[in-house]
Amino acid sequence: MDSFTQIVLGGAIGNAVAGNKLKNKAVLYGAIAGTIPDLDTLAILFTDPLTAVEIHRGFTHSLIFTILGGFLFGYLMYRIEKKNNITMEECFWLFFWGLFTHSLLDIFTTWGTHILWPFNYSFAFKSIFVIDPLYTLPFVFCLYKSMREKENLKLRRLWNKRGLLISSGYLFITLLLKALVFYSFTHELDNQRIKYNSLSVRPTVMNTILWNGTVETDHSYLIGQYSFFDESPITFKEFPKNMEMVKGLENHQLITRLVNISEGQYTYSEQNGSVYFNDLRFGLLNSDENNIQFAFSYRFTVDKNGELAVEEVQKKREDGFKLLKKLWYRLQGI
Repeated sequence: MDSFTQIVLGGAIGNAVAGNKLKNKAVLYGAIAGTIPDLDTLAILFTDPLTAVEIHRGFTHSLIFTILGGFLFGYLMYRIEKKNNITMEECFWLFFWGLFTHSLLDIFTTWGTHILWPFNYSFAFKSIFVIDPLYTLPFVFCLYKSMREKENLKLRRLWNKRGLLISSGYLFITLLLKALVFYSFTHELDNQRIKYNSLSVRPTVMNTILWNGTVETDHSYLIGQYSFFDESPITFKEFPKNMEMVKGLENHQLITRLVNISEGQYTYSEQNGSVYFNDLRFGLLNSDENNIQFAFSYRFTVDKNGELAVEEVQKKREDGFKLLKKLWYRLQGI
């Protein structure tokens, strides 16, 4: 999830573990715990963009890091706060749960998480977008109300518990919504007599009403959208895989890395003499027939040493605004 949401979740965890003793300082420590895993994004300062993508949600989101971090950061907290009658056990659990719930929340998103690092498998329920106001805003309100209660500890715990229960309940609702969407897509594919190998569905930007579906066939991918307000059948747009564009290079290290990042959902395309690798997991940035752009695409280039290289296609802010406007109308079934 986005950094702000992870701070709120971490703050609530800290409040639950040590709020009775440290009051709002416990929220601060929890917020720090909720922030630490995403510090792996700083890898972009020391390496290339592709490697940075591979590093993100790896070691710092793993169970191994959670345990080690619980002891390390918990010990540092204990040294600072032991004068306030806090125990080492409480400090460990604050950071353990702060780090662990960060990774658990990320599992619900499209990106997924390598929680069992070093095993190269990403767990992803793909039931919530990385930014979802319906998850975050009620949580913020409950945490704020809890932090205001500095004397009435019973009410403080009650508000904090409400925030955790409401946010967790919403996550489980997203799983039910995804199941309904998955059924709707399979039903429509059967109605249209489309033969397919696999189907993946995920919510669009900041909502759980409008969903993207990616359908793999033998030679292409079909992308469609479904809104709970739709009154017409799902329509699919076809994108050929175009595997012949990289014939002979399928086992090249760079292409293998891109395929792993995309979790096997990708196509190749050609524009103005350049070949592009398109990651399909996040759908289209625009559907302009003359300049179709996926949310994540990489253009193949040749570096100064004559080696194959890639550069990520930059996204324009105006394209983002156009996409949000389009999704807002599409969400309503229009």
